[in-house]
Amino acid sequence: MFITFEGIEGTGKSTQIGLLKAHLESLGRRVLVTLEPGGSRIGRELRRVLLSLENRDISARAELFLYLADRAQHVDQVVRPALEAGMIVISDRFADSTVAYQAFGRGLDAEMLHRLNEVAVGGLWPGLTLLLDLEPEIGLRRALARNQREDKTVAEGRFEAESLAFHGRVRQGYLNWAARFPDRIRVVDASGTPEATAENIRALVEVRLHDRS
Repeated sequence: MFITFEGIEGTGKSTQIGLLKAHLESLGRRVLVTLEPGGSRIGRELRRVLLSLENRDISARAELFLYLADRAQHVDQVVRPALEAGMIVISDRFADSTVAYQAFGRGLDAEMLHRLNEVAVGGLWPGLTLLLDLEPEIGLRRALARNQREDKTVAEGRFEAESLAFHGRVRQGYLNWAARFPDRIRVVDASGTPEATAENIRALVEVRLHDRS
């Protein structure tokens, strides 16, 4: 099963992925955790370009194609082989991020991006996407504090440097996209405690695993 986590900056995706991984492994499942950008060897090179604050002048179209290249390599080198080996794959971001950030955030055409994503993923879509939803003001404050704490403000702070209005558009884009694909994308309130959020996530994942058994 392929599970992806989505959401604006600072929604707690990394924390929730770690908790879900531990839960699934306690049930005897084999789990691979990966991420975008940067889940493959080539992707790690692209991540440095895409997230660095020094590259704020990158154009929207160039940004888009770098993300698509990262995704195609990620699917071919990491995600598909792990799924074929019988593992549960959990990815921190995937194709929906491109629609939310590059279409709703940057203003590119969402339908065009969806078609390009179809090419990049090679027909491999998640069985479940968990959209962690949070007010942009809260998420951005968390993300900025995290980058400062981990000394990543320059290396991985390009999106955190965007305006609050940008992050508001991205959040609304995610919600719009979730409404379009309600069977795959499930919205999870991320404003509560990590434990409460994790409980909601476990319930959604267990239902989907049961449906596939």
